[in-house]
Order: sequence, then structure tokens, then C-alpha cells
Amino acid sequence: MGQKIPISTSFNLPDGREVTIETGKLATQADGSVVVRLGNTMLFASVVSAKEAREGQSFFPLSVDYQEKFAAAGRIPGNFFKREARLSDYEVLICRLVDRAIRPLFPDGYMNETQVIINLISGDEETMPDALAALAASAALSVSNINFGGPISEVRVARIDGEYVINPTRSAIANADLDIIVAATMDDVMMVEGEMKEVQEKDLVDAIKVGHEAIKVQCQAQLDLAEKVGEKATVKREIEPLPENEELKARIKELVSDKILEVSKAFLPKHERKDRLSEIKDAALETLLEEKGEEYMEENDAIAARYLDKIKKDVIRNMVLDDSIRLDGRKLDEVRPIWTEIDYLPAAHGSAIFNRGETQAITSLTLGTKLDSQMIDNALENYYEKFILHYNFPAFSVGEVRPMRGPGRREVGHANLAGRSLKQVLPEDTPYTIRIVSDILESNGSSSMATVCAGSLALMDAGIQIKSAVSGIAMGMIAEGDRSAILTDILGGEGALGDMDFKVTGTANGHTACQVDIKIDALPYE
Repeated sequence: MGQKIPISTSFNLPDGREVTIETGKLATQADGSVVVRLGNTMLFASVVSAKEAREGQSFFPLSVDYQEKFAAAGRIPGNFFKREARLSDYEVLICRLVDRAIRPLFPDGYMNETQVIINLISGDEETMPDALAALAASAALSVSNINFGGPISEVRVARIDGEYVINPTRSAIANADLDIIVAATMDDVMMVEGEMKEVQEKDLVDAIKVGHEAIKVQCQAQLDLAEKVGEKATVKREIEPLPENEELKARIKELVSDKILEVSKAFLPKHERKDRLSEIKDAALETLLEEKGEEYMEENDAIAARYLDKIKKDVIRNMVLDDSIRLDGRKLDEVRPIWTEIDYLPAAHGSAIFNRGETQAITSLTLGTKLDSQMIDNALENYYEKFILHYNFPAFSVGEVRPMRGPGRREVGHANLAGRSLKQVLPEDTPYTIRIVSDILESNGSSSMATVCAGSLALMDAGIQIKSAVSGIAMGMIAEGDRSAILTDILGGEGALGDMDFKVTGTANGHTACQVDIKIDALPYE
């Protein structure tokens, strides 16, 4: 039952504004719930995690939903039903910011269905709630008994008139030449995403450092709140460790390690390599079935599948670290072959194809009038957008069959990254509404960066006087102990088995956007 007087703690932002976190007043039947308040802006967050995993669950089913209530701004939704409907692209982007920051911090093998819900319940026009959403989610986890490797928090860092500002007001950020969101634990940076006006690498690193210092204060506030809550927050649930079978693991390693290495060093095309690795897996399982019997394999099927995936990952990672060679035969710093073409679509105002290895994007550009601009109607904002970028990732681009249900969260996120990369070089006085559509026709990693390159070409093909050409590339990293390898222009498979995914875009003069996800601890700034 909720208490009228909640348990609370507070901290100050660097400019002196006070942020309060309270729990115990609202939604006490959730595993954890908090309200975060900054001025008149209030975010409510709840988290619930199932006590047990569903049978056969093979991935961590975490869902994060952020929604802004129109009542928070004293407004009634403008749609036909006069109620909040599906999440807007803006809300989806905030969901992704929170998800990417907290997902790596749940225990390995944790398969219990977990849902985080964050609502803006009160807001003012000057306070941007997106920078408080991850704080609210992490605080809800911190006051629960759910196992979580946090706390974490996120802050916005903007450089305004040469000074780095934490969580600036909406009006102040209009004058910023750098605007990023940083997520981190007390010790490590987890994620960075943002846009900038052709800034240098040192400026970006300095901004991340400033953001991390502010985050440490917010993490400590969450720890203090958990201590005040007591055992409900400090004593976490017992979770069963993943079952192990060392004999089975050794036998699988004996069966597949050399064969996986042989395929990895054959430098095959994506689908041929995937098929060969599947054949190795199937053959190993068939051999184990003959040796161990049907009953044994039924009991250990999930364990065997986990070992097969882990051994495959370890073999490929060690190949990269030991031999400085990659799955497609490239050196660590080598970019895949590139070809481009403009004016491919004769009826479009601008078009381009950008092909890098097995990743291909075709973009079309349409020029419209101000009547074609897109109305953005969020709880705290109502304006018209003159630059629109849409990103489509059909199933055939990776040789799969999947229903076409409209853009998913990943597509919204990739469109946003590419769009903010290109927006930095648009002429300020352009009279047009510009819509770019990027269709990914083939994909083996870095399709969002292919969209940036193809979009830049399409802008020039349409005669838009951009300040400079923009390109993008995805970098990766594999690290084991003292060994590490930085990978240039990563493949899809390298992104999955690596420890960092760093997408960076820019011109010859500096960076225009970045998106970083870090999966390991203690990564130095250098």
C-alpha cells in the first residue's frame, strides 16, 4: 500500500537545480517504482520482473516503454480518439536510450520477462525529460529486489558558448554546437549518442568526461535511496546459476573448434559462412546424440546450444586477436570495397546508391514546399519539421522472410542517427521540405552508415548546397585481458561478437553525430 509520505533523496545538478527521487508513495505493487522530479517536471517509473523464466526462453525479454502523458502539459491529444495512442518516434528513441543503457547490466543468462514503464506525468516546456528517463528507470530497479548491475544514469551534455552544460534548458540548447546523451555507471561509460556541428574528437571525449562526473553524483543518490528503503532494495532475489556440464563442454569444444576456425579463415561470403557454421553445429549435435543417447540430449539440449554459441564466439574472437585477420579476410583497419552511383532514379529529385561490401543502400530525395513539412505533436512540443529521413530494412536484405508491419524501433533509431548526421550540413535558408528515404537492399553491418553516405550523395544530386559531404562508418572492438583489436567498418557478425559498437559520422572538418554502445567494463578514454 502506498504511503502518503514517501522515502526520498535528492541531489543537485552542477548549476544548482535540485532533483528529487522518491519511492513508496505510488505503485507499490510493482517490484520497484519511483518518481523523479526536477522543478515542475515529474517522471514516474515502474519495473516488474517475473519470478521465473518461461520454459525454453532463449533470450532476455526486456521491454522498455516511455510515454508522455498530454495531461502533463495541460493538453488534450489532438488525434481522433483524444487519448494517447502508439508511441511517437520521439518516445521510441527515448525507449531505446534507456534500453541500451540498462540491458547489458542484467546477469548473464537472466531470462525472466522484465518490463520497465516510464511516464512523464508533469512537465514544463524548458525541462527536457529525455535526460531523466534512464535515471528514473535505474532508480526503480535500485529500490527493487531485481538483480541489476547498476545503478546507472544518463545526462545530456551540451556545449554552449564554449562551456559544457549538464541537462540544459530547451531554449539554451538551441545555441549548442554539441548535444549528446551519456549513460554510465559509477565506474564505466555504457552508451553515448548525439549530434554536433563538425566538432573535433577531443571535444567529444571532454564532453563524455563531464557527463560521467555528473552521473556519479546521480548514481550515489540512488544507492542512498536504496539504503533508506532497506532490505527490500538491498537484498536481491536469488537467481539460479546457469547449469554447467564441463564434460559436455569439453566434448563440444573438441568436436567444433578446429572446424569453426577453418570456416572463419576461409573468408566466405556471409550466407555461405552462416550455412557452413550451421552444418558444423548440426553435425556436432548429431554426434552427441549418437554418443550420449536421446534422453541425455533432451536434458542437456539447451546447455549444448549455449556452449556451441559460446565456443563459436570465442574461436572467432581469438582468431581476430591472434592473427589480426577478420571473417572476410580484411585487416583490422581495412574498409570493404565501395562503389557508388547517383541519379539512378530518373524521376526522383535526387537519388544515390551506396554499396560497401555486402551492405547496400538506395536513397531517394524529394523536394516539397512548406505545406509538405511534418507536424510534430508531442506533449511538450508542437512544431513543423522540414527535414525528414526514413529508413527501411526489409527482410529480403538479409535473405529472410518476415511480415511487413511498418518501421520497428531499430528502424526509427537508425533513421534518427542518419538524419541528425546530415542535418548539420544543410543550408540554413533552404526553402524546401526535404524527404530522404533510405531502403536497405543488402545488409551485412553498418546499414545506418550506408544511409548517411547515400543520403549525402542524394542531397548533392538534388542540387542542395550542403556545407560539406558527410560520411559514416561503424567501428568495433574486441578485448580479452591485455589484448585488444580495433575493427574498422565492422560486419554484422563482428558487431554481435564484439565488445563495442561505435558509429561515427562527419565531414572532413569534424564529427556530426555518433552512437556508442560499450559492453565491457573499465574501457579507458584513450
